[in-house]
Amino acid sequence: MFARVAGSLVAVVLLAGCASVSMESKDRSDSAKKFGQPSPGNAGFYIFRSGNFGGALKKDLRIDGKCVGESAPNVFFLEEVKGNAEHTVSTESEFSPNDLVVKAVAGVNYFIRQFMKMGLFVGGAGLELVSEDEGKKEIAKLELATKGKCSKPG
Repeated sequence: MFARVAGSLVAVVLLAGCASVSMESKDRSDSAKKFGQPSPGNAGFYIFRSGNFGGALKKDLRIDGKCVGESAPNVFFLEEVKGNAEHTVSTESEFSPNDLVVKAVAGVNYFIRQFMKMGLFVGGAGLELVSEDEGKKEIAKLELATKGKCSKPG
């Protein structure tokens, strides 16, 4: 009986708690939300996580194996990558990273949603490419997180 109650309590905390990460200034966040053109020869990756499902969980995000940052609910990252090249965006999940391969065209911004999903231990995460309109709408409600801080070494 105790184990069942304890397990239920852990699940509730993981689903409803709220993790936090280091954030950039409001000015930098507002500037990123202008969705400007990437630098010449580059593409922009807006990676975001909205909603509170799995709120107590932070998940590392990487592009081509390099740490972008640790996500939490209602944050986004902006990273420029080499244009006209293929890039792998990864998020940690229950047992292994989940990857999304994006063929990035120079001068284009891409919007990638990180989402939490139920799994064996409520620790699953995935990535999906969303439309520019949907991405901009979601990011307008979020704040820019500080890049380069992951929980696990790359």
